[in-house]
Amino acid sequence: MGLGNAGALAILVAISMFSIGMANKNFSADWNGNWNHTAGWPYGHWNADQTSKRIIVGGSENWHFGFNYTDWAIRNGPFYLNDTLVFKFDPPNDTTFPHSVYLLPNFWSFQNCDLRRAQKIAQVTQGGGEGFEFVLKRWQPYYFACGERNGFHCKNGMMKFSVWPFFRRY
Repeated sequence: MGLGNAGALAILVAISMFSIGMANKNFSADWNGNWNHTAGWPYGHWNADQTSKRIIVGGSENWHFGFNYTDWAIRNGPFYLNDTLVFKFDPPNDTTFPHSVYLLPNFWSFQNCDLRRAQKIAQVTQGGGEGFEFVLKRWQPYYFACGERNGFHCKNGMMKFSVWPFFRRY
């Protein structure tokens, strides 16, 4: 009585997962996201605490309607753990539209500019001066968008981008 293709595939996947788990048994994170580096890494050590960067979102363009931030993020990546993203935008006045910064919960919300479950992380008044700062503290995808005018700035103004910070190597 044979295993068949599905059974053989399941065994192969299980063996692969076990092998990877054993090879990396000393390279793990605790519940607070702190990495255990005791085993090292074959090509150097990973270090989430190495010098971080302060990155102005949009560069000299800052955070405004009509600039393609997804393209900007692709051109200016990669981003690393503990890097600080700085959102600079004019406070609301008679000549500018207000902007905000939302953290979207998942890729679907990002793609559709769906703000229903998003968290507002910067108010319209927080982008002036030195700007609003957001530190990439976790190894996870981050989805950012402007939520003003019920998502219009995200949908039609290209005011959205995503990043997944990497670990720094030294």
